[in-house]
Amino acid sequence: MFAAIQAAKEGADVTILESGERLGKKILSTGNGKCNLTNLFMDESCYYSENKPFVADALKRFTLEDTLQAFRSFGLMLRDRNGYVYPLCEQATVVSDILRLMLKEYGVKVITGFKASGVEKKGGLFRVNGEGKQSFSFERVILCTGGRAVPKTGSDGSGYTIAKSLGHGLVPVVPALALLICGEAYFKGVSGVRTYAKLDLIIDGKQASTEIGELQLTDSGISGIPVFQFSRIAAYALRGRQEVKVRIDAMPDISADELYELVRVHRLLTGSCTAEEFFTGMLNKKLMLLFMKLADVKPSQELSELKEHQILRVCALCKCWEVTITGTNSFDAAQVCAGGVDTTMVSENMESKLLPGLYFAGELLDVDGKCGGYNLQWAWTSGAIAGRSAARR
Repeated sequence: MFAAIQAAKEGADVTILESGERLGKKILSTGNGKCNLTNLFMDESCYYSENKPFVADALKRFTLEDTLQAFRSFGLMLRDRNGYVYPLCEQATVVSDILRLMLKEYGVKVITGFKASGVEKKGGLFRVNGEGKQSFSFERVILCTGGRAVPKTGSDGSGYTIAKSLGHGLVPVVPALALLICGEAYFKGVSGVRTYAKLDLIIDGKQASTEIGELQLTDSGISGIPVFQFSRIAAYALRGRQEVKVRIDAMPDISADELYELVRVHRLLTGSCTAEEFFTGMLNKKLMLLFMKLADVKPSQELSELKEHQILRVCALCKCWEVTITGTNSFDAAQVCAGGVDTTMVSENMESKLLPGLYFAGELLDVDGKCGGYNLQWAWTSGAIAGRSAARR
């Protein structure tokens, strides 16, 4: 939609071929239904790609400020929440509605229910073939089909097939911004727990990434924004058959020594009580019961019966709980994909170097961002560059 609007503003006659029954379906789920449009901290370091200079150049050509100005010019009022930019009403439906209104204003033709099966170039024109016998011809084509994340919204991976059939290489595609599945059998007992934590991603024994934020525990593993931020790194490591672990510090605001001292004093000041009562209030009750179990401490055990090493073991788990990662959520549940069309085969104008007149935009390319509006910013940036370039050429 954004590419079409920019191309139409340049005077091009634009048609959108949409596989679904309605445009903008995927926007509705962004930002938990509030649509986190972009982020005021915008830098190439917030993105992953095999070709980082490509991303950096694009972000300079259509910037954060350009995005904010574009949506304001569309009539959308914006809200800043600690750098996260949302529509003022915090409704993703409004963003989708406004984009459709702009398509109408600039005379963009929209054809829904058209499932593209392939693209070919004949006699100077591109022919886009549908799954039936229907086809359309254009002077320029922009492929912006999305990746494979949440295929029920239309991004079923068909864009990769089309790009590959036209000679473009693909960086292997894996789920990103996804839950990580753990090998331990005890997660059902702590499902639903949320706790502030520091997480270290460990690959083959080496620290690969660190994130801090709200950790969410599920019946199969770990989730939450800090997990999402390094899930694509974990996914590629798992693909390469590397050992992947996550080390969790559930009390990142105090050191291990400080925790040990607090617990030691607490023990001196506490009278007769059970182990469960003694550890009450340190962390979520479900989590403390798990740590006691892992430390071989029975909740009903009297405090006076606890050995020093048992208490220290519970404290150690609060500061250093290690879990084994065995997989990620499927593409059905991942928010985005990592990998995609090799950007060394794409010019700074988002145009194919192999097939002039063919352009790419969005998640189809080997560019993915962190959680926080970065993937939508890439949609606006790459869409604007592709749309303008295709129209001007």
